[in-house]
Amino acid sequence: MQLGIKIPVFVINGFLESGKTMFALETIEDEYFSDGEDTLIIACEEGIEEYDEEHLKEYGAQVVYCESKETFTEEFLKNAQKTYKPSQILLEYNGMWGMELLDTVKKPRGWFKAQQVTTVDATTFDVYMQNMKSLFMDMCRESDLVIFNRCEEGTEAASYKRNIRAVNPRAQVAFETEDGEPFEFDEEMPFDVDADVIEIEEADYGIWYIDAMDHPEKYDGKTVKFKGMVYKPKGMPKDQFVPGRMAMTCCADDTAFIGFICDGVEAAQYQTRDWVIVTASITIEEKPEYEGAGVVLHAKEIVRTGAAEEEFVYF
Repeated sequence: MQLGIKIPVFVINGFLESGKTMFALETIEDEYFSDGEDTLIIACEEGIEEYDEEHLKEYGAQVVYCESKETFTEEFLKNAQKTYKPSQILLEYNGMWGMELLDTVKKPRGWFKAQQVTTVDATTFDVYMQNMKSLFMDMCRESDLVIFNRCEEGTEAASYKRNIRAVNPRAQVAFETEDGEPFEFDEEMPFDVDADVIEIEEADYGIWYIDAMDHPEKYDGKTVKFKGMVYKPKGMPKDQFVPGRMAMTCCADDTAFIGFICDGVEAAQYQTRDWVIVTASITIEEKPEYEGAGVVLHAKEIVRTGAAEEEFVYF
């Protein structure tokens, strides 16, 4: 391989039968993706869908199989590079192997991760979230796109989307029916967005936070009221604080404080871990902490109060 050549690696991860191979095939068949490229598919498991090697040749693609976690090594990847000499890699990664292996295994010179996509079977999502939540969230944490397929009537798409956005705010989240058509759903909120004062119940803070992060324009110019814990990061001006909640994004060992910047002359009276009820108007402003535009709260009233009944919020 010539020095300086860069080889993009497109990662598709997910659990068994989540639609990885189908998505890989659709990608290969995309003229924009395959035109003029020599694509190597590295398949780390064999599911219901199989690769037809003759069909792949029509798109300049070949496939090599890695049958176990133990064989997914630097040597295996180097041999694949030397044997097939690809110009791009499509890696169908076995989610059960854990993302740490993928992140730490040494890659051939020039390989770089260009995109990561996670595929999810919506009909089994709840089961995996109950039994393998940490493993699944690790798969999504750095994904650019998360696709829920096989959606049907009763699929709790809005809740699923909030769970993904909580752990990976930059990810796009898409939903498809079994036929591959876009799955339409309502993101109905458990509070009245059109009220003079939008009152957020304790249990609904996580839902409001994700919605306000995803659709800040919906709340621009409105007034909100909620209970939150005070957080004052080092260096924050005295007339600002962040009222928010602790959120369990994955498991008991994976929590994060979530909240928006709030300004007000009363802010100086409160310290980190104080509990308050905040009534505030909302504007959308550019903030370095947000790396762009986001919700900024302007306190109309701050009242000291007791802690929330539940330590964590969920999505």
